This record gives sequence, C-alpha cells and structure tokens, in this order.
Amino acid sequence: MRLFVAIDLPPAVIANLESLLAQLKPSAHINWSPIENLHITTKFIGEWPEERLPELTTALHALPPRPAIPIVVEKLGFFPNPHAPRVFWAGVHGGDVLTQLARETEEALAALGIAKEQRPYSPHLTLARIKTPGKQPALLQAVAKLSSLDFGNFTADRAFLYRSKTAPTGSVYTQVAEFPFRTGN
Repeated sequence: MRLFVAIDLPPAVIANLESLLAQLKPSAHINWSPIENLHITTKFIGEWPEERLPELTTALHALPPRPAIPIVVEKLGFFPNPHAPRVFWAGVHGGDVLTQLARETEEALAALGIAKEQRPYSPHLTLARIKTPGKQPALLQAVAKLSSLDFGNFTADRAFLYRSKTAPTGSVYTQVAEFPFRTGN
C-alpha cells in the first residue's frame, strides 16, 4: 500500500482553487492536479505492508491531543524556483501548530521504521507538476494578472490516512482512517 497522512480542504477552499485552475490551465500544458486530489500532506509514508496497517493506525491515534489548526491558503509559487519549475503550488499557512503536527507525525512513524523527511516541512498544495524543464512564461503572466492570491481559510480538526493507487487517469486517493484532533483536558 502506498500511503500518506493529510488534512482535507473544505468545499469553499476547493471551489476557490477550482476557479483558479480554470483560469490558469489554458496558459500551460503541464500535469495539473485533479481538484479532488488537493490536500495538505503532513507525512508521506510511501509503501507500507497491508498486514501492518493496524500498527500504523495505532501510532497515528496515539499522537498528542491538539486544538484545531487555523489554516490560510494563499499565494502561489514554484519549486525549486520560477526559472526551473518542477512543481506549481499554492501556499498553506498553519503556523507552528501545523509544523508541530507534521513533526510529531514524523517522530511517531519513525519509531515504526518509516524514514524521516530530509527537507524541512513546507506545507503547500501541489497544483501541477512540470515534467519539461524550462520557464513557463504564459503561466507566470497569467499568475501576475490574478486579482487575488487569497484562496480562503479554515480550521482543520482532523487528519486522514490516505492510500494512493496509480490509475491510467492519474492517482486515486482513498481515505483509510480518520484521526480527529482531541484537545487535552
């Protein structure tokens, strides 16, 4: 099983991003993410044996309680940069609480033998992947003409374990388990 842990987006944010993608898609022939696949990854797990799934969900249920996380989705950018883009993204701002969730998830799963991420946690929504190297001038111009780079905000009160399956039309994500945040007493 190919797995990851993520926070879902509410319908209002999805609608704003869907509108954004409708405006930008004509400006670049790149691999756009399906709107239904947009999520905030807190930990990419990778391949995991199905028979060890209960061990994984137990570790995730044991994460420390936390309050709901206020999240803002705004701004657009490119990894590694606009001159040699590989990923086109929307920014996710959840402050120290979101970073702490990612760190605690990382630590809990490292105890099961899941490799730690080498790069610092950088929350974002992957809007597109760019397979062909080189600038995307039409996309950069279309982004520059946008009237707003604010795509909404929400309060996340749970995360999900997802399974990713490759299909001819792209990856299909299925929720495997839900992990509500519990506030401590």
